[in-house]
Amino acid sequence: MPAPLPISPPRHLLVIKPSSLGDIVHALQVIQLLRCELPACRVTWVVRDRFAPLVEAAPFVDEVILFHRKEGLRGLAKLLRELRQREFDMIWDMQGLLRSGLMTAAAMAKQKWGRSDAREGSAWFYKRKIDLPSSAGPHHAIAILLEFTKALGIDRDIAYPLQLADGPNMPWSSFFAGDPNEQFVIFTDSRGAGKEWPGFDALTHLIWQEIPNSRIAWCAGSSMQPSGSIPDGRFLNLTGCPLLEMIELVRQPSIFIGNDSGPMHLSAAVGNKVLAIFGPTSPLRFGPWPLDSPRTSSVQAPNGVLANLSAQQVLSSLLTLREK
Repeated sequence: MPAPLPISPPRHLLVIKPSSLGDIVHALQVIQLLRCELPACRVTWVVRDRFAPLVEAAPFVDEVILFHRKEGLRGLAKLLRELRQREFDMIWDMQGLLRSGLMTAAAMAKQKWGRSDAREGSAWFYKRKIDLPSSAGPHHAIAILLEFTKALGIDRDIAYPLQLADGPNMPWSSFFAGDPNEQFVIFTDSRGAGKEWPGFDALTHLIWQEIPNSRIAWCAGSSMQPSGSIPDGRFLNLTGCPLLEMIELVRQPSIFIGNDSGPMHLSAAVGNKVLAIFGPTSPLRFGPWPLDSPRTSSVQAPNGVLANLSAQQVLSSLLTLREK
């Protein structure tokens, strides 16, 4: 099959990437690269309303269109009506599901691109399917999305850090006024119980014991508290905080420790040191990017079972990362 003909750079690009948090972080990194190469290109982004503050903080995104997913079919129909009134040079469906395919179909554009690994029949709506990386898999999520820019002739890796506008000043901001190598953000949640390591409480106490002057902030969807005694002035509990506050927390200068999760990817993208903990999922596909960076590291649980991973093993990896 002959290679596709060269494509003119878009003047107005519609990005469809409604969710989830980690996937949006990856797409933002790719679109930042695009705008560095094509500064005149206007970018409009369709995103789920709960993740909109993150996309709105990106200075290289010009417009955000909200998808109110909790409104069900009614919310989707409202969005499709809005998109039918809009015209773009190009659309990138970077999600690859039926809903995003319907969004792609609704908007007007001569070029409608989507992932070759799209599911739920969404590939029917694309005029061009973007191939997976030519290298042997498994392929990281960012490597897959970078194929969109490569199809435009932009063959470069993403730049660091991810540029985001300053967020609101939080009452706890002074907690992170010290040495980032002595400040730790621990995110205990993940998408699914099988991906959540049970050793964060034990690790927290080990850090306090082994690293003098260390301060630790916890963040999670549900409220929780470390066991035992807590050193005065060395713990910040933001478990149960709203998403916007969580986004601000993981952007703080610190070392991030957490499961395979969106906050882990965001902290890595803004340039923090990151220690990611993996059980059943593969760090080759979902690890902090780039995988070979000295400021990121991944710990894989024995046999993929997180209960088999001890707090002492994670601490050892953390101490090595601190020295880099």
